Amino acid sequence: MEPVTLTSARLILRPVVPEDTETVHAAAQDPEIQRWTTIPSPYLPEHAHAFTTEIASTGWATDTMYTFAVCLPDGPLTGMLSLTPRTPGTTEIGFWTAKEHRSHGYTTEATLTAAHWSFTHLSTDRLEWRAEVGNTPSLSVAQKAGFTLEGTLRSAITNKGTHRDCWLASLLPQDLHLPPTTPYTPTPTPQ
Repeated sequence: MEPVTLTSARLILRPVVPEDTETVHAAAQDPEIQRWTTIPSPYLPEHAHAFTTEIASTGWATDTMYTFAVCLPDGPLTGMLSLTPRTPGTTEIGFWTAKEHRSHGYTTEATLTAAHWSFTHLSTDRLEWRAEVGNTPSLSVAQKAGFTLEGTLRSAITNKGTHRDCWLASLLPQDLHLPPTTPYTPTPTPQ
């Protein structure tokens, strides 16, 4: 797929470009990003270079991951967001936020923008969010975006060579008042 640019009220979600290398490298020095994401640690300049010049563009070209640089209209990068197709109809979302841009609602806004695009352009009927148990800032973003926390998966994330438990939440097209591509009949709630 050709990379696309999405916009929201305050943000531009655009393809990652080589000019992002230094900014990505600097942001990824934050211990919280290195702790909670699966990026290499330590995160070296060559990691950022490979990400901005090869990894992100290859994901778009092969339809294996759609990565967006989340930016303010005047240019500053607030974070990264990726959509990864997992199984037919299911896509996983992941994100990180640069330290200086946290607590402004940018990542929640970017998540909702990307979710809408995923539901309307990728035939996604289930958007999944996963994060290591304890990553409460990421959980907060998911919940503010309307994801339903479904539970804890044991040993479901590998981070820095260690299997870890993770939270799992989902967002459906209906949650954003969009039609699904495949009909869905939820299980009735016991009375």
